[in-house]
Amino acid sequence: MKILILCTGNSCRSQMAHGFLQSFDKKLTVCSAGTEASGKLNEKAVAVMKEIGIDISHHTSDSVDLYLDQEWDYVITVCGGANENCPAFLGKVKHRLHNGFDDPSHVVGSEEFIWSEFRRVRDEIKEGFWKFYIDNLKIK
Repeated sequence: MKILILCTGNSCRSQMAHGFLQSFDKKLTVCSAGTEASGKLNEKAVAVMKEIGIDISHHTSDSVDLYLDQEWDYVITVCGGANENCPAFLGKVKHRLHNGFDDPSHVVGSEEFIWSEFRRVRDEIKEGFWKFYIDNLKIK
Protein backbone atom coordinates (compact mmCIF):
# COMPACT_ATOMS: atom_id res chain seq x y z
CA MET A 1 0.00 0.00 0.00
CA LYS A 2 1.54 3.32 -1.12
CA ILE A 3 0.36 6.58 0.43
CA LEU A 4 1.47 10.12 -0.36
CA ILE A 5 0.56 12.88 2.09
CA LEU A 6 0.57 16.30 0.53
CA CYS A 7 0.76 19.74 2.12
CA THR A 8 1.98 23.12 0.96
CA GLY A 9 5.32 23.39 2.80
CA ASN A 10 5.84 19.73 3.79
CA SER A 11 7.36 20.86 7.07
CA CYS A 12 4.70 20.26 9.70
CA ARG A 13 1.24 18.67 9.22
CA SER A 14 2.15 16.30 6.39
CA GLN A 15 5.26 15.25 8.30
CA MET A 16 3.24 14.45 11.43
CA ALA A 17 0.67 12.49 9.40
CA HIS A 18 3.52 10.61 7.71
CA GLY A 19 4.98 9.71 11.10
CA PHE A 20 1.65 8.52 12.47
CA LEU A 21 0.77 6.32 9.49
CA GLN A 22 4.22 4.73 9.55
CA SER A 23 3.86 4.09 13.29
CA PHE A 24 0.46 2.42 12.79
CA ASP A 25 1.79 -0.07 10.23
CA LYS A 26 5.44 -0.54 9.25
CA LYS A 27 4.37 -2.39 6.08
CA LEU A 28 2.89 0.77 4.56
CA THR A 29 4.97 2.79 2.12
CA VAL A 30 4.37 6.37 3.22
CA CYS A 31 5.86 9.50 1.69
CA SER A 32 5.07 13.15 2.20
CA ALA A 33 5.67 16.11 -0.05
CA GLY A 34 4.81 19.76 -0.57
CA THR A 35 3.41 21.76 -3.45
CA GLU A 36 5.89 24.44 -2.31
CA ALA A 37 8.23 22.37 -0.14
CA SER A 38 10.15 24.42 2.40
CA GLY A 39 13.16 22.11 2.34
CA LYS A 40 13.21 21.73 6.13
CA LEU A 41 11.12 20.33 8.94
CA ASN A 42 9.42 22.52 11.52
CA GLU A 43 11.36 22.09 14.77
CA LYS A 44 8.24 22.26 16.93
CA ALA A 45 6.54 19.54 14.83
CA VAL A 46 9.57 17.30 15.34
CA ALA A 47 9.56 18.05 19.09
CA VAL A 48 5.85 17.36 19.70
CA MET A 49 6.08 14.07 17.81
CA LYS A 50 9.13 13.09 19.86
CA GLU A 51 7.10 13.78 23.03
CA ILE A 52 4.89 10.81 22.10
CA GLY A 53 7.71 8.55 20.95
CA ILE A 54 7.64 9.12 17.17
CA ASP A 55 10.89 10.32 15.61
CA ILE A 56 10.37 12.26 12.37
CA SER A 57 13.70 14.09 12.54
CA HIS A 58 15.08 11.94 9.69
CA HIS A 59 12.25 12.93 7.31
CA THR A 60 12.99 15.28 4.43
CA SER A 61 10.86 18.09 3.03
CA ASP A 62 10.42 17.17 -0.63
CA SER A 63 8.68 18.67 -3.63
CA VAL A 64 5.65 16.83 -4.95
CA ASP A 65 7.39 16.91 -8.35
CA LEU A 66 9.49 13.94 -7.20
CA TYR A 67 6.36 11.78 -6.96
CA LEU A 68 4.15 12.83 -9.87
CA ASP A 69 5.02 9.91 -12.15
CA GLN A 70 4.53 7.20 -9.51
CA GLU A 71 1.50 5.06 -8.75
CA TRP A 72 -0.27 5.68 -5.45
CA ASP A 73 -3.06 3.89 -3.64
CA TYR A 74 -3.87 7.14 -1.80
CA VAL A 75 -2.90 10.78 -2.22
CA ILE A 76 -4.13 12.68 0.84
CA THR A 77 -3.98 16.46 1.18
CA VAL A 78 -3.84 17.86 4.72
CA CYS A 79 -4.18 21.58 3.98
CA GLY A 80 -6.47 23.68 1.86
CA GLY A 81 -3.63 25.11 -0.24
CA ALA A 82 -2.42 21.68 -1.30
CA ASN A 83 -5.97 20.52 -1.91
CA GLU A 84 -6.66 23.47 -4.21
CA ASN A 85 -3.28 23.25 -5.95
CA CYS A 86 -2.93 19.49 -6.13
CA PRO A 87 -1.02 18.82 -9.34
CA ALA A 88 -1.95 16.29 -11.97
CA PHE A 89 -0.26 12.99 -11.32
CA LEU A 90 1.14 11.22 -14.37
CA GLY A 91 1.07 7.89 -12.56
CA LYS A 92 -2.07 6.16 -11.41
CA VAL A 93 -3.78 7.39 -8.23
CA LYS A 94 -6.48 5.05 -6.95
CA HIS A 95 -7.92 7.37 -4.28
CA ARG A 96 -7.52 11.09 -3.66
CA LEU A 97 -8.70 12.34 -0.28
CA HIS A 98 -8.63 15.60 1.67
CA ASN A 99 -8.34 15.70 5.45
CA GLY A 100 -7.53 19.29 6.41
CA PHE A 101 -5.95 20.50 9.64
CA ASP A 102 -5.09 23.93 11.06
CA ASP A 103 -1.49 25.05 10.53
CA PRO A 104 0.14 25.46 13.95
CA SER A 105 3.21 27.08 12.41
CA HIS A 106 1.16 30.23 11.77
CA VAL A 107 -0.09 30.56 15.35
CA VAL A 108 0.93 33.70 17.26
CA GLY A 109 0.89 34.31 20.98
CA SER A 110 2.80 33.15 24.00
CA GLU A 111 5.21 30.23 23.71
CA GLU A 112 2.86 28.23 25.92
CA PHE A 113 -0.07 28.88 23.57
CA ILE A 114 1.98 28.08 20.46
CA TRP A 115 3.14 24.75 21.94
CA SER A 116 -0.44 23.92 22.98
CA GLU A 117 -1.59 24.49 19.39
CA PHE A 118 1.13 22.20 18.01
CA ARG A 119 0.01 19.50 20.45
CA ARG A 120 -3.67 20.03 19.62
CA VAL A 121 -3.07 19.74 15.88
CA ARG A 122 -0.77 16.74 16.42
CA ASP A 123 -3.52 14.97 18.36
CA GLU A 124 -6.13 15.83 15.72
CA ILE A 125 -3.87 14.45 12.99
CA LYS A 126 -3.36 11.27 14.99
CA GLU A 127 -7.11 10.83 15.43
CA GLY A 128 -7.89 11.63 11.78
CA PHE A 129 -5.26 9.30 10.37
CA TRP A 130 -6.09 6.51 12.83
CA LYS A 131 -9.68 6.67 11.57
CA PHE A 132 -8.42 6.63 7.97
CA TYR A 133 -6.20 3.64 8.76
CA ILE A 134 -8.94 1.65 10.50
CA ASP A 135 -11.57 2.46 7.86
CA ASN A 136 -9.42 1.94 4.77
CA LEU A 137 -6.21 0.06 5.41
CA LYS A 138 -6.41 -2.25 8.39
CA ILE A 139 -7.27 -5.79 7.40
CA LYS A 140 -10.38 -6.73 9.31
